[in-house]
Amino acid sequence: MPTVIVHIQSEDPVLGEIESLPAPGDTILTVKNPRRKDGKDLAFIDPSVTTVIWTLSRVTFIEVLPAGEEDEIITFVRE
Repeated sequence: MPTVIVHIQSEDPVLGEIESLPAPGDTILTVKNPRRKDGKDLAFIDPSVTTVIWTLSRVTFIEVLPAGEEDEIITFVRE
């Protein structure tokens, strides 16, 4: 199951897993275990939700992470 970062219009990016990449004729994207890139819950989704469906018209682009590298996401850190 590929891990992706989904960029949605006017929202923070969402990290999650998808069954397969969308095909040219698809209109929705189903994301399992949606969370922020730092692993925290998304403010606009109930914490108990495990699967979210977005229309692809709201998705700006999708980043596909190489297998096993989802734990190595670098975020901005202030020291």
